[in-house]
Amino acid sequence: MNTIVRKFPGLLLWLCLIAAYAFTGAEKAQASWEADWKKTVEAAKKEGQVTIYTSSRQNNLLLESGAFQKKFPEIKLLVALGNPLHRILTERRVHKYLADVAFTGPSSIWRLHQAKVLDPISDTFILPEVTDKSKWLQGKHYYVDKEQKYIFAAVGNVDLGAFFYNTKQINPKDFKSFWDFLRPEWKGKMSARDVRTPGPGSVTMRMFNAIPELGPKFIRRLFGEMDITLFRNQRQGIDWLATGKYPICIFCNHTRIQTGKTQGLPVEGFGLMKEGAGLIVSGGAISIVNRPRHPNAAKVFINWFLSREGQIALQSVGGGSTNSRRIDIPKDKIMPSRLPQKGVRYINTENWQRISMRPALKAFIAGVRDAEKRKKK
Repeated sequence: MNTIVRKFPGLLLWLCLIAAYAFTGAEKAQASWEADWKKTVEAAKKEGQVTIYTSSRQNNLLLESGAFQKKFPEIKLLVALGNPLHRILTERRVHKYLADVAFTGPSSIWRLHQAKVLDPISDTFILPEVTDKSKWLQGKHYYVDKEQKYIFAAVGNVDLGAFFYNTKQINPKDFKSFWDFLRPEWKGKMSARDVRTPGPGSVTMRMFNAIPELGPKFIRRLFGEMDITLFRNQRQGIDWLATGKYPICIFCNHTRIQTGKTQGLPVEGFGLMKEGAGLIVSGGAISIVNRPRHPNAAKVFINWFLSREGQIALQSVGGGSTNSRRIDIPKDKIMPSRLPQKGVRYINTENWQRISMRPALKAFIAGVRDAEKRKKK
C-alpha cells in the first residue's frame, strides 16, 4: 500500500475523501430515518390509538399479550375481532372509516385489496431492521399481491401436506411420494376433511394444484378412486384417526393433532414427500387500510410488528407452530416440521397467483362425483 501511495501521491487524499463522503452519507441516512421515526412516534402518541381488525386467534393472543403496549404505553390498541373483510366493506358502504390495520389470513385481505381498500404497506416502513431485506427469508420481503407492496406476509410455515397417520397401524417409511397414497392397499382406509367449507386443508389443496408433478390429476384421482370418507366435524376426524377406524387422515387439524400427541394419542404427521412442500402465511398477513383514522399509530404498530421484537413476540404466542419469515431471530422453540430446510422446494401457496381455491376445488368436486358414480355401479 505504501509503495502505491508513493507512486500516486494523490491516491491517499482521494481515498480519504471517498471514506469521508461515505461516512457522511451514512450519518445523514441514519439521521433521516431516526428523525422520521421520532416524528411518527410523537404523532402516534397524540393520536393515542390504533384500531386493528383481525379474525386470527393467534394474532389476538399477540395483541392481548401486552408486548406492544409495553413498548408504546401511550398508544392504545383497539382490537375488533371478526372477519375484517365483511366488517370493513360494510362500514365503507355507510362511509365509516374506523379501521387502521387489517391483520389476519391473506385470503380476506386479498379481497380487501381487490375492493381497493388498502394503501401500500411498504410506504409505512421506517425502521432499518424492517426495510433490510437480508433479515428475511430468501433475502426478500414476501407480498401476497401482484404489485408487491400491499399485503405483507410475515409468517412462513411449512406445510408438509397435512396427511396424518395412526402410529400403531402405519409405517411412514412406506410413503415417499404423495402418489403412494393412491396405492390399492390404502383404499377405504383414509378419511379427509371436506374442503368445500373453509378450514384446514384449503391451503394444502392449492399446494397440490400448484405442484407440477401433482396438479388437478392427483387431486381428482385421490378423492375419486380411494374411497375416502369425508368429514366436517374436525373432532370426528381426530377420533377416527386415533382409534384406527381410518388410520390415515387427510387435512386433520394440525393443532388438534399436536394436542392429541401431548395427551398420548397415537397420531403423527407424515414427513416431507419428494414433490416438496408448501409455505403458508396462516394469519400472518398485514396491511394498512386506506383513509386510516390513526395513520401514524398504524405506522408505529406495523414497524413494531415487523421488527425483531414484534416477530419474536409473534412466535412466542404461536406455541411452536408459527415461524416468522425473519431469519435473524431465534427458532429453537419452533417445531422442526414448521421450519424451511435447505435444498427443499417450497411452493408459496398464498399469493396472487394461487390465492383462489377454485381450481383445486374444481378437481376435488370432480373426484367426489367420480367416487359417487363408482358406488352406484
